[in-house]
Amino acid sequence: MATTEVTERRVMGETPPRAASPGIPAEMSFLDHLEELRWRILKGLLGIGLGVIVAFIFSSFIMEEILLGPAKADFFMYKLVGINATDLDLQNRRLPGQFFTYWGTLLVVGFIIGIPMLIYQLWAFILPALEEKERKGTRFIVFNITALFIIGVSFGYLILTPFAVQFFSNFQISEAVRNDIDINAYFSALTMWSLSSGLVFQLPMISYILSKIGLLTPELMIKHRKWAIIICFLMAAFLTPPDPISQIIIAFPLILLYQLGIYISRVVNRRRDREIFGPEGRPQ
Repeated sequence: MATTEVTERRVMGETPPRAASPGIPAEMSFLDHLEELRWRILKGLLGIGLGVIVAFIFSSFIMEEILLGPAKADFFMYKLVGINATDLDLQNRRLPGQFFTYWGTLLVVGFIIGIPMLIYQLWAFILPALEEKERKGTRFIVFNITALFIIGVSFGYLILTPFAVQFFSNFQISEAVRNDIDINAYFSALTMWSLSSGLVFQLPMISYILSKIGLLTPELMIKHRKWAIIICFLMAAFLTPPDPISQIIIAFPLILLYQLGIYISRVVNRRRDREIFGPEGRPQ
């Protein structure tokens, strides 16, 4: 009986209802979808909360060795990249300054630790609406978004931060002006550089998604590639000491990400053209 009904639907040009995923009903009302989304977001926030708890448990190590590491001349990355570093003199100018800086920074660290759980929950929300082939594609997207974010944060902390900290802390417009750095400014800059790098490293996935929906082509990216390279070197020149080695170390990964985005866009557009026009170039 069910087979006959599906056949009749196909003859009439209708799309048969999609089979339900395990644990998810075949049809959900708008309010059911909102309820499901609410629980997924709450679970993702719970993951971030667990990340904050982990950051609090290891707060001494995180503060002394990780967050305050770039403020010390013996930070291991200074030796690896050959920077002649100096210690930073950090100061607190507000009575509750250290308290709010401490908890605010731990919240950011907890967010970084728990972001994979939030991304997974958002992916799990849209999973039941996808075909099996589409699910494999979303697994690829979720994994790569998470991996690129972690790699980007690591790049921002291990590469960008050491150069930027030493450059800005030693830059003086006059010997009469002394650099006394506030801890809030230091931690804000550290988290901004790390999180910004995590977002910048999403460029390949942005290229993939925009190409998938037909808004980006490799020709367009190639056309504006010279401007992208100039922007990468301008960013590197702004964030690093005025020497070519430091600028290349910062600019090269950014240019590589842009080039990777071109390659991804080319592959996605070829597949998209084959799906639309077929292997012989005629519409399906």
